[in-house]
Amino acid sequence: MQIGDKLKRLRLRTNLTQEELAIRCDLSKGFISQIERDQSSPSIATLVDILECMGTTPAEFFREPTAEPTVCYKQDDAYTIDDETLKHRITWIIPNAQKNDMEPILLTLFPNGRTQEYAPHAGEVFGYVLSGSITLHRGKHKWKIKKGDSIYYPASQPYYLENHTKNEAEILWVSSPPSF
Repeated sequence: MQIGDKLKRLRLRTNLTQEELAIRCDLSKGFISQIERDQSSPSIATLVDILECMGTTPAEFFREPTAEPTVCYKQDDAYTIDDETLKHRITWIIPNAQKNDMEPILLTLFPNGRTQEYAPHAGEVFGYVLSGSITLHRGKHKWKIKKGDSIYYPASQPYYLENHTKNEAEILWVSSPPSF
């Protein structure tokens, strides 16, 4: 089995040079280079040492990646709720996304509409304005955002969106972890 390229990719992911890895493993830089080019094979004990120096185990190193399923959702899969008080619509475009690492929604702010104020939480927020214009309130600051603009920020401060125009605004909104 040729493992050189896989070892090299692991070394680069751990931000080590060949020389740094060699020093940690009490090997020569030349030997690390030969292993990565599949010109030499380490003993099992040496391979275990190399892997430990890079923070992994033989089981993790040799584990075959599992194919992640790609799921396509249709428009009929979406779930929508209108909030008449705050004058907005939330459309969950991915069913049961609250169990995932991120939650994409389609947010429609009607004229003079707004979202609730979200408390600070761990995670990040991304938004892309598909139509109209909105105002993002985050902490003590606010930003005007129009069609084609995007926003991205850590959710470390209270935030909400509002629409002070006479037209609807539509935003693709992604929260990680889910917050809607």
